[in-house]
Amino acid sequence: MSTYNMAQIVALTGVKAHTLRKWESRYSFLEPERTDTNIRYYTDTQLKKLMNIGILTRNGYRISKIDKMSDEEIHELIKESLLNSSNEDDISALIISTLQMDEVAFDKILNEKIKKKGLLETTTQLIYPFLNQVGVLWGINKVMPAQEHFVSNLVKKKLFSAINMLDYPKKDAPVILMFLTENEHHEIGLLLAYYLARELGWKVYYLGQNVPTENIKKVIKVVKPKIMLTMFVTPTQESINTKINTILEQADIPLMVSGNPEVIEECLKDKRVLYLQQPEDLIDKLK
Repeated sequence: MSTYNMAQIVALTGVKAHTLRKWESRYSFLEPERTDTNIRYYTDTQLKKLMNIGILTRNGYRISKIDKMSDEEIHELIKESLLNSSNEDDISALIISTLQMDEVAFDKILNEKIKKKGLLETTTQLIYPFLNQVGVLWGINKVMPAQEHFVSNLVKKKLFSAINMLDYPKKDAPVILMFLTENEHHEIGLLLAYYLARELGWKVYYLGQNVPTENIKKVIKVVKPKIMLTMFVTPTQESINTKINTILEQADIPLMVSGNPEVIEECLKDKRVLYLQQPEDLIDKLK
C-alpha cells in the first residue's frame, strides 16, 4: 500500500493544506494516519476519496453534505458530475483509473472528451496535463512503471484508432517523414502530429520511436519526403545537437523539431530547422 504526505496530497488533489486540516477537524470522512512522530500521512484509499470529493466540491456540492454520503453515493454522483466535467475533474478521474488500472473507466473518460472537444484539444488540454501528473506520481514512487506503461499504451491505442479512421491520402499527396531518434521513446506527441498531418491530407511515413540515425538516410531515398519531423524529450543538449546535425547532413530537406528550445537553440540557426512550439504550429506549416 502506498502512502502520501500532505504536500503530495495537495499536489495531486488540488485541495489546499489548510482545507485538509479543516476537513479533518470538522468531518468524519477524513482521518489521516499518523507516524510515531505525529506527522500526517494518507493511504491510496484516502487519496482516491479526496480526489472524488475534490470533483464534487468543484461541481457545487457542499462538504457538509458529502460527509454524510456513503462511498456508493459518492461514486454515483461522480458518474453524473463527469458528464459535464472540467479538465481538472477529468484528470483526477484518469489518475484514479490509473491507480486502479481500470481500462473501462479510463477509456470512457477519453471517449467522452474526444466526442465533445475533438482529438487535438483532448490531447493538449487533458492527456498532456494528465501525463504530467502521472510523472509526479512516478517521481515519488507512487505509480509503478507498469501502470505508467499501461495508461500510455491506452492513449497510443486511442490515437492509432483515430488515425485509422481517416481517409487515405491521395497518390500525389505531399510526403512527411516522422520519427524519434535513438533513446527517444515518448511518442504520444509524434502520434498526435501523425493524426494532424493525415487529417490535412499529407502522406505520412511514421517510423515511430528509437530509430537509428543512420537508417534515416536510406528511408529518405525510398520515400522522398518533402519535410521531416522529430521530437526530443529526454536527451542532453549535446546529443540532440549531434543528432540534428547528422540528420541534416543526410539530406537537404527541412526538419521540423519540437522540444525544449534551450537545448536545440544552436541547431535553430540552420534555416532548414523549423521549431514547433505547439501543435497549431505544425498545422500552420503543413497547410
